[in-house]
Amino acid sequence: MKVLILGSGVIGTTMAYYLARAGLEVEVIDRQPGPGLETSYANAGEVSPGYSAPWAGPGVPLKAIQWMLMHHSPLVIKPMLDPAMWRWGLSMLRNCTEARYRINKGRMVRLAEYSRDCLKELRADIGIDYDDRAQGTLQLFRTQKQLDGTAKDIEILKEYGVPYHLLDRSGYLEHEPALADVQDKFVGALRLPGDETGDCYKFTHTLADKAKALGVTFRFGVDIQAVERSGGCVSGVRTSEGVLTADRYVLALGSYSTRMLAPLGIRIPVYPVKGFSITVPITNAAMSPESTIMDETHKVAVTRLGDRIRVGGTAQLSGFDLNLDEGRRRTLEFVVTDLFPKGGDVSQAEFWTGLRPMTPDGTPILGKTQLDNLLLSTGHGTLGWTMAAGTGRVMADLISGRKPEISMEGLTVARYG
Repeated sequence: MKVLILGSGVIGTTMAYYLARAGLEVEVIDRQPGPGLETSYANAGEVSPGYSAPWAGPGVPLKAIQWMLMHHSPLVIKPMLDPAMWRWGLSMLRNCTEARYRINKGRMVRLAEYSRDCLKELRADIGIDYDDRAQGTLQLFRTQKQLDGTAKDIEILKEYGVPYHLLDRSGYLEHEPALADVQDKFVGALRLPGDETGDCYKFTHTLADKAKALGVTFRFGVDIQAVERSGGCVSGVRTSEGVLTADRYVLALGSYSTRMLAPLGIRIPVYPVKGFSITVPITNAAMSPESTIMDETHKVAVTRLGDRIRVGGTAQLSGFDLNLDEGRRRTLEFVVTDLFPKGGDVSQAEFWTGLRPMTPDGTPILGKTQLDNLLLSTGHGTLGWTMAAGTGRVMADLISGRKPEISMEGLTVARYG
């Protein structure tokens, strides 16, 4: 069986590796000159199953207004005459209930926990190096109200057996001693010891080489123009290099998946949410983070990746715009210098932006479509890196006829009717 994967980000590349390991013929096409050069390139670096949660939740509409009024706002909405954005926003609002939040978070944690286990197994099997660390995530709270608000998340963590620790100032300093000089800014923290960190681009690039060694063909610099159908099946993919055919087709184009599916009559509620990052060279290792810090107030993650600090966050609704916004850079610089003022040189930082493919309920869309030989793997939002290994394994199982090791309930497009 031949499988054609559209997209060579961390999701597409990980699927390709697992499919090749299962003995299938695999070809991957991408418009970029190499793997992992779009949304996977400079994300926050977190592999955070414990922090997997939908943005839609109780109280979020009011919080969103408050966030937009902040000087260093974690949320920016640029109103546009884009019906897709407004439909997506309304659907997200419908998910802002306690009941929906619990369902959606449960689905996300299920996949994310499985993915973390798959990543550990993969690391042990092939010895892949990607500046990885396994020292947990520390979610920092600047107010007592934020700390008290962890109760509903902790209930779900308990339900799924995810380890956690609620810490006071002395407790979180044991794990992040470089915060000692700024400890008065925070009232406490939630530590998720099972979380990991790593360079997503480095992982994707290295895994692509491993996949090639298993026989996967990567075709870069190929523009994907359309998915063609005949009756109830895909008949081929029209590209800048002609029509490519296979037995199975997997769409892993992130935010661009919606555009490719619409002519086929398949509509999915995936919308691009623009994120930003800076990558800061470390100048003082002792005054830098040990793992990942999540500043709950500004929704910004600060992660150590080898000799660099990756600072990622903010959410901007502005369609497919990829312009770099200096206002977002100032927010990221503020957070890293507020937490680790002596850690790195922000004047030498690399500034980047990417489009996160978000669903209104936070859960990705995996598996079959109404076309017999077309499958989807998109909508991972901010958690593509966290969920990549598990997604690749699940999709390889589905395509090769094996039963996935986790339940697919709520992870497919069927949940949208």
